[in-house]
Amino acid sequence: MDSQIRSVLPKTDFNRRSFVVTSIAAGFALAVLPVGAATITTDTTGLVAGEVKIPVKGGEIPAYRALPVNGGNNLPVVLIVHEIFGVHEHIQDLCRRYAKLGYYAIAPDLYARQGDVKKLTSIQDIVTKVVSKTPDEQVLLDLDATVAYLAGKANTDKLAVTGFCWGGRIVWLYAAHNPKVKAAGAWYGRLVGDTDPNHPENPIDIASKLKVPVLGLYGGKDQGIPLASIEQMRRVLKEAGNPSEIVVYSQAEHGFNADYRPSYNPEAAKDAQQKLLAWFKKYGVA
Repeated sequence: MDSQIRSVLPKTDFNRRSFVVTSIAAGFALAVLPVGAATITTDTTGLVAGEVKIPVKGGEIPAYRALPVNGGNNLPVVLIVHEIFGVHEHIQDLCRRYAKLGYYAIAPDLYARQGDVKKLTSIQDIVTKVVSKTPDEQVLLDLDATVAYLAGKANTDKLAVTGFCWGGRIVWLYAAHNPKVKAAGAWYGRLVGDTDPNHPENPIDIASKLKVPVLGLYGGKDQGIPLASIEQMRRVLKEAGNPSEIVVYSQAEHGFNADYRPSYNPEAAKDAQQKLLAWFKKYGVA
């Protein structure tokens, strides 16, 4: 999916006041229906969960957040960067899963200015109509705004970020952009590829400048992310003396954590999540 994001388009003015998405809807994106039998649903017992509004340049973007009812304002934070399908039910459920573990988990809708991908019926439409028009700069600043929103509500000194597919690529970029992040987890995000005015750099381009330890979680059978690109990223990280690591699950495909899709690999997903939680704890986000 990430490998399809190639269009060269003029940069979007992300300070404009026109926001296409103004609220977080329940349910799955139309492009992923029907969902599989393995789909996980996490309840809200013991949680505060639902939509909030994040002030950003030009207005507000919606976000889904979940946290323990009695968590107070000292909870560690996990920013969740959504996959190509936006903040649909799977991403909302991931927020609830992290909240059950004691985190303040929040997933802002980073496409809010460009379009509602949940209503589009094909990946190609999502890429062409929304993803290609969403500038990386806008995304990084909206994540900054999300962190700012959490000031006084959670402990942003204990800040982690994780993301999937499209969001996995963004995690690498954000780890270079915001040195206040303590630890990051990038799930099967594209590492190399073409650039354009909206997407001027790829993770490989910023790897030598990373100040944040990133755990990359990748599938050995991912048709869109060649193993050669993973090895290239590993070499650059090693040469830079960066503590980031990449784990490859040899039998896993792209989207192996997406329990609602045929690509779901429960063994790889469980192991990767355990490794990521240990990574967060190692770097003080727990």
